[in-house]
Amino acid sequence: MVTLSLFGAGRIGKIHAGNVARNSRARLKYVVDVDEAAAQALAQLHGAVVADAESVFADADVDAVIVASSTDTHKPLVEAACKAGKAVFCEKPVDLDSARVKEVVTAVEKAGVLFFVAFNRRFDPNFAALHKTLRAGRIGKVEQVIITSRDPGPPPASYIKVSGGLFRDMMIHDLDMARWLLAEEPTEVFAVGSCLVDPAIGQLGDVDTAAVTLTTASGAICQITNSRRAVYGYDQRIEVFGAGGMLRAGNRTDTTVEVSDGTGVITDKPMLFFLERYADAYRIELDHFLDCLEKKTTPLAGAEDGLRSLLLADAAAQSVKSGRPVKV
Repeated sequence: MVTLSLFGAGRIGKIHAGNVARNSRARLKYVVDVDEAAAQALAQLHGAVVADAESVFADADVDAVIVASSTDTHKPLVEAACKAGKAVFCEKPVDLDSARVKEVVTAVEKAGVLFFVAFNRRFDPNFAALHKTLRAGRIGKVEQVIITSRDPGPPPASYIKVSGGLFRDMMIHDLDMARWLLAEEPTEVFAVGSCLVDPAIGQLGDVDTAAVTLTTASGAICQITNSRRAVYGYDQRIEVFGAGGMLRAGNRTDTTVEVSDGTGVITDKPMLFFLERYADAYRIELDHFLDCLEKKTTPLAGAEDGLRSLLLADAAAQSVKSGRPVKV
């Protein structure tokens, strides 16, 4: 039984707390949040207690921590966990500043603790099956990867202010997927971006509509498109084209029922948002983390993956400003 403590009682923290509570191999001992009422409600729901960070790191009974608090708190919490010898399950991004993430990488390596970055899309059953088929050589050498990611609607301006921008907040998932599927590091990034959805986002210096082209040393190309608005639901699709064929993973819907009549063929819209779309992925990534603790194996996504994806996001943001490709 792995004893876990959770930092962050917000939306994503509630997902992780519920998954821990339903997992027979783990238990949640502490919940920590600056919002004491939120922490108390979540702790009471899952049989945990509210604590402060010092108490968590001083408790020898705690094997690992889940860092699902605001991004600006990730680095100090991870570094404190490293000093205390606790394994870490960290939400993305590790930090919004690549220099600070490099310091985290150094701290993790020095401490020798297990560190997992929660790039949950790697654990989506459909995307994972696509990756497995790709690595088995079914379509030969990868030549093109196309990733589509569109939110159903934009977040509030208050969130945009602290998010780090579309590339570091939203597209970082797709940049990680690009690296995972290409199996080689991009060497050049070219990005374009516009504000077409919410003028308030543009006023804050961000974009809500973007396209990025990644190029690798071998010449393989990945194209990523993001939008903060898709009126039909949460649009998540991947297509990989290779010398011997193509692989595709499409959207998930609530049901597979089709209605065919004189007006056409009608199906359900894609699932509404990420909490529903990636519910299985959140559960599976926790199991993966527990497996790594038990078997002392390397996690599928670690500190270096968090850094490399952020560097690509930085390059994309720089490319939009300069209007030029950026070497990575």
